Amino acid sequence: MDIFDRIAHDEGGPLGQYRKRAHGYFMFPKLEGEINPYMTFNGKKVLAWTFNNYLGLANHPEVRKVDAEAAAKWGLAYPMGARMMSGHTSLHEKMERELAEFEKKEDAYLFNFGYQGMISTIDALVTRHDIIVYDSEAHACIMDGVRLHMGQRIVYPHNDIEKCEKALERATKLCEKSGGGILLITEGVYGMTGGLGKLDEICKLKKKYNFRILIDDAHGFGVMGPHGRGTSEHFGVMDEVDLYFGAFAKSMACIGGFIAGRKDIINYLRYNLRSQIYAKSLPMPIVEGCLKRLELIRKGDDLRARLWKVTRALQNGLRERGFDIGVAEACVTPVFLHGDVPEATNILVDLRENYKIFCSVVVYPVVPRGVIMFRLIPTAMHELEHVEYTLNAFAEIKKKLEAGAYKGSTEIQDMAID
Repeated sequence: MDIFDRIAHDEGGPLGQYRKRAHGYFMFPKLEGEINPYMTFNGKKVLAWTFNNYLGLANHPEVRKVDAEAAAKWGLAYPMGARMMSGHTSLHEKMERELAEFEKKEDAYLFNFGYQGMISTIDALVTRHDIIVYDSEAHACIMDGVRLHMGQRIVYPHNDIEKCEKALERATKLCEKSGGGILLITEGVYGMTGGLGKLDEICKLKKKYNFRILIDDAHGFGVMGPHGRGTSEHFGVMDEVDLYFGAFAKSMACIGGFIAGRKDIINYLRYNLRSQIYAKSLPMPIVEGCLKRLELIRKGDDLRARLWKVTRALQNGLRERGFDIGVAEACVTPVFLHGDVPEATNILVDLRENYKIFCSVVVYPVVPRGVIMFRLIPTAMHELEHVEYTLNAFAEIKKKLEAGAYKGSTEIQDMAID
């Protein structure tokens, strides 16, 4: 069969199957206006709980000033080319030095995109003789990196330290035969649930087994820990974590990322990361803008305090009202309800059209059948009055759901934006 013919007759996969009914409203919605707690959706002002703009840096006046001045000074083209060939500058090196110092590592390397950077890091670190051990709920970028591995990989159930140890035992025996090593990959903060990876317990296993730890701390960098150095700082295991991956898309509200670790390992990665060797360098305005963002993160105790004040008010308020928010310990706050997919769509329409609240919803197959998960992301921009309004709205929605008010299908064609 012709490839295009097959695709044309395909339902579109787990997400694409909903395209005709969901595009422009549930999927690929357009939130417009300046990035603030209130945005415009479908012509209406809505309270947005959907941005990974944890510290509110997206519209911070100092950040906006530097971004604008850097864009005027450099344009978006410079530097041209990949870092190895022609896209390397002193400003890139400065950013790497400051990131390494912040994370208390010997060196760091900048990524043009966090997702591709993680894939390439995994690919470059391991040979077919090595074993990868990883958490079952690892982010898609980790899963894609693991799929490139030509050797064996062992997955353990999410945050199950007993099974993690058994995986390490098995990996150790396999390495005795292959002559390879073990790379354990976990996350600092799990971005869907707000749960933390058990870094402290994983690091303790280093006393019994010979392995290296790579953590994806995209949602922890800048937010977790007394100084915002991440989840490894939160658990007091910065020295035990061998490679620290941070992304700029969350606390920095920008694009890019980095890997930090031992100098010789970072130097090796510089010359072996395919997604960086064969792709354009980060443009200068982004690098200069991220330097300002890192400066604000370093002195951002007040911003973090505001973020956590809002986060605790939201999470405590939900729990007090009888909501299940799972194991949320970081800022990401899930709200679990029971219902089918039509009920989920009806609730979301009610939230957006009547309560003027915009958040994300997750349904089967991402979560089990019968589960509806709403995902709220507090930021330092939100106020306690936003929290109180949202708590009251969810309390009303829960009563409606239990009374059967959301049964039946929803026709949203008139709401969808073509």
